[in-house]
Formats: sequence, structure tokens, C-alpha cells
Amino acid sequence: MKKNQIKTLFLDIGEVLLSNGWDREARKKAIEKFGLDAGEVSDRHGIFFDTYESGKITLQEYVNDVVFYEPRDFSSEEFIDFIFRQSKAKKGVIEYFTAIKKKYKLLIVAVNNEGREINEYRIKQFRLDELFDSFISSCYVHLRKPDKDIFTLACDLSFTKPEEALFIDDRSIHVQTARSLNIHAIHFTGLPAAKKQMQQYGFTI
Repeated sequence: MKKNQIKTLFLDIGEVLLSNGWDREARKKAIEKFGLDAGEVSDRHGIFFDTYESGKITLQEYVNDVVFYEPRDFSSEEFIDFIFRQSKAKKGVIEYFTAIKKKYKLLIVAVNNEGREINEYRIKQFRLDELFDSFISSCYVHLRKPDKDIFTLACDLSFTKPEEALFIDDRSIHVQTARSLNIHAIHFTGLPAAKKQMQQYGFTI
């Protein structure tokens, strides 16, 4: 491809810029800390989490359904605070893409699966609104990757042709879906490898 053909970066957030918002490891920590039944949490999470990420229930409703379906000796506020505190920044990644944006004047759009309250906490806590121009987040658009429609919507709302977009995600199935729509895509396995792949598209820092 021609260098600088890319005008827009579509970036995932969990396991690219930050740790995942509420993944298996975080739930394991919660189960241990709060003395929960692992099987019950896993089963109930599987039933309700996609609905939460799709923006159809609140975090409070999700927590009520997954944890507080019976009396507990801790509060939902404590549990939700624990969820928020699991988010950590990946070393150097936000800074790298901020530098790329500044140097190449790129549009950067989040294309991520996340529930509203976790998403908004992470945006505020890590100042992601300073990096991203907009957020095509599952909780706002009621679509979840790997649904092709979320990628089409991201292109439409950013006025970007698929061949002018570069999508970066840690999950290969999402990368494959983007490529099926003629969107360039990088499977993120860490910052050093991503930098090398970005160089192939003409982006160097």
C-alpha cells in the first residue's frame, strides 16, 4: 500500500492501551476477595455481561444479577469500586499513539466492547478523550465486535473509507473481521511488535 494512505486509526482499548476492564482474571480476584461461588459467578456473568456491554443494562443491574441475587456482607458500591480499580495502563502505549496522532495528524477512533460505566471511568481516569476523537463503543452503539456492523458504523461516522483505516486489536477474530471489510488491521501482541507493523504503514516515531 502507499504510505500515508491511512487517515484513521481504529483502536481497541482493553489489552491494547489498558488492561481489560472486567475479564476472567479480574473476576477471579473478585471471587477470592469477596468469597463468591466461582461457578455461580461464571454462569451468571455469561448470561448478563453481553447485555451489559451492549448498553442494555446498567452496571448496577449487572452486579445485582451476577452478585447481589442474594444477601451479601459487602455493598454493591464496594464491589463496583473493585471493578473500576482493576484497570491499569499498558506501559508506553497511550504515549506512543498520542505521538503518532500528533506527528501524522491522524483521526483516532475507539472501537471497543465495554459497558458504559466502566468505559466512562476508564476514559476519565486515563484521559482517553485526549487521544480519541470519538468512541464507537458497544455500550453507545448497541453493537459488539466482531459484528461487522460496528466496523461499518465506525467508517461511516468518521467519514473513512475502509481502505483508509487501520484497526488495531488484541483479538485475532476481530482483526480477521476488519480485514474481511477491507480495513487494514494489526493483531496487537505488544508495543514493540506493533511499532514494527506500524512502520510498514509508514508511521515511525
